[in-house]
Amino acid sequence: MHIHIFWDSLSPSGLQMPVARSISSVLGVETSVSENHIRITGLDMTRKQVDAQALLDSIQAYKRRHEITDPILLVVHQDLFREGNRFVFGLARESVGAGVVSTARLSNEYYGMRGSDDDFIDRIVKEGAHEIGHLLGLPHCPDEKCVMFRPDTLDDMDRKKKTVCPTCRELLDQRIASSIDQC
Repeated sequence: MHIHIFWDSLSPSGLQMPVARSISSVLGVETSVSENHIRITGLDMTRKQVDAQALLDSIQAYKRRHEITDPILLVVHQDLFREGNRFVFGLARESVGAGVVSTARLSNEYYGMRGSDDDFIDRIVKEGAHEIGHLLGLPHCPDEKCVMFRPDTLDDMDRKKKTVCPTCRELLDQRIASSIDQC
């Protein structure tokens, strides 16, 4: 199992490798990071946000055009929303192996707090691992410490650990073993 992480050029630079390595460690899957080649679509000028569903459509089209079967996680700096939600930290579409994470609301500065690269990287890793977990078939988890817990606020995000709970680990290991058996 291999996960492609596409890092948009407007996203904070220098964090790609630490984020990719941490996500690999959390989930036990191989990751690689490369420059983003996917067109950012879905800008809603009134909201000043990007429709996460439209971005997933773009990833799906890119994967089909380039015959990519491995999951792709796109990291963008734009603030994301989904119909019915004021914002989302990220979103995944398991059926096509496409996920997106926004760094916009993951920095302390967004909330008027003092900046911290450690906090910022920690949150990108948690949200990235969360969305990749969905791509691997994991549902949301009720354990607020598990990376698969659905965060609605930054406090929810910060309470999570960069680990999966035993129940999610068992399911993840089954999914990874199943994907290896299919190769």
